[in-house]
Amino acid sequence: MDAMNEKVVAALYANNEMIPLCEKPAATLAAHSTTVPVYLDSAEGVKAAQRTFAYVLCMAASRVLKNRSLFIGQPLDDCYYWTYTDQTLPQEAELCLLETEMRSIIADDRVVETVYLAAQEADSYFSAQGQSALARHVRSCGKASVKVNRCADFFDIYREPLLPRTGMLSSFCLRQYHKGFVLISDISKKDIFTKPAPQILKLHDKYKEWADICGVHSVPELNAIAASGGRNVQDFIRLIEVYSEKNFSAAAQSIFEQHDKTRVILLAGPSSSGKTTSAKRLCLHLQVLGLSPIVVSLDDYYLHPDNVPRDEDGKPDFECLEALDIPYLNKQLIALLSGETVTLPKFDFKTGLRTSGKEIRLSPRSALILEGIHALNDALTPGVPREKKYKLYVSALTQIKLDEHHRISAADNRLIRRIVRDNQFRAIPASRTLSMWPSVRRGELRHIFPFQNTADTIINSALEYELGVLRIYAEPLLRSVPVGEPVHAEAARLLNLLENFAAISPQYISGISILREFIGNSEFKY
Repeated sequence: MDAMNEKVVAALYANNEMIPLCEKPAATLAAHSTTVPVYLDSAEGVKAAQRTFAYVLCMAASRVLKNRSLFIGQPLDDCYYWTYTDQTLPQEAELCLLETEMRSIIADDRVVETVYLAAQEADSYFSAQGQSALARHVRSCGKASVKVNRCADFFDIYREPLLPRTGMLSSFCLRQYHKGFVLISDISKKDIFTKPAPQILKLHDKYKEWADICGVHSVPELNAIAASGGRNVQDFIRLIEVYSEKNFSAAAQSIFEQHDKTRVILLAGPSSSGKTTSAKRLCLHLQVLGLSPIVVSLDDYYLHPDNVPRDEDGKPDFECLEALDIPYLNKQLIALLSGETVTLPKFDFKTGLRTSGKEIRLSPRSALILEGIHALNDALTPGVPREKKYKLYVSALTQIKLDEHHRISAADNRLIRRIVRDNQFRAIPASRTLSMWPSVRRGELRHIFPFQNTADTIINSALEYELGVLRIYAEPLLRSVPVGEPVHAEAARLLNLLENFAAISPQYISGISILREFIGNSEFKY
């Protein structure tokens, strides 16, 4: 977006909970003792503007696209990727019509307000708009009325705060891309979408096909399975786990076929993506193919804390590449690839010292797996030629949607996983995990995501049913965050997300499922 006046207010924090300006009933504000403005140029203000751009796009589509509706897809560089629900390719003339109508809505500076619609009226409206998933949600939520955003004669379900007026939006454009188009609200990024589609988007296509097979594209479809109970839930979980297993098998097969030339497998992924379990499951599949996997953790190559670069707060920055002893790592890798025996280090996080670990030597059947956040960065392994590396990226790329116009953030999925795991295994309260998360995200954006499209294979660790299971564990933890805490707004937002899911019992989940890494009772040792 263009530079914006910092004094333009996008929303309010009332007792650390974000509420839209377009709602502002007196009773709501009177119930809160403190209010803090959310400015348009803040991180949360920018997100509210992005959501409002999406709302205006859907409003424009309802006016100019006849017998056709939109389906939100994967985020790409903070831009939203969209397709038609009938999977036809958008034409340039259609995008011009959409863009023109959006500009008209923005120029009119229309009011966006939150209102309540009777459930039956909302069901009829969303069904007529081609939003069958949202109509199903309205029918199944059990409420007499539902909260919606209204602008002129257009309605859409309320999920998170929007801007109070369309005229607060600035520059944007629509661009044909891959099998759909992107809504670009930061014009400086428009040239990104002249390049070939990234691997992440191709994975999105793959999972869209999988959704057609398993019959779950959105949360209401998942909730219908949960409501049917018993055997149906068990069969669905088994189906999802078998598909997950198929992807590990395919990755192992690809590695096996290139084993003669690729000797080092580099495995990376963001926090709570399930890297550890993914490495263990990959090892099983490599063993089935006759290889002997050896997993080496990059955490064991940390420098002493005194030698680690400092972050902006003056603390050791263990997230940066320079926190690792790169020369020592490469010396050992070169020795291993030359057939020598090496003694692996073992880093003690309490003392900050490295001690001696196990001795290893590669045989012709060995598969060396190097696991850590920087694994895909070639600056980590300059001593190993690219042709000897196989890069594997693991992340929870959530494909199930709330409805046709609202996606579930992969980062939110991972954060909920981490909240549950931190509490289950480290006795860390949700408030502390939420407080640390922004720092974790900054590290991911800087050190992991720039390299994800260099991967030879991407494994999606997200499971269609998992948020229904995680709800059981995460809800009480999030409700325990005190109202006065700065992270209460984030806890409330995640609770609102989880309330969309029917609870699913973990009893049918396999002992080697990635989800067990977070909820417990895994058959693997960590």
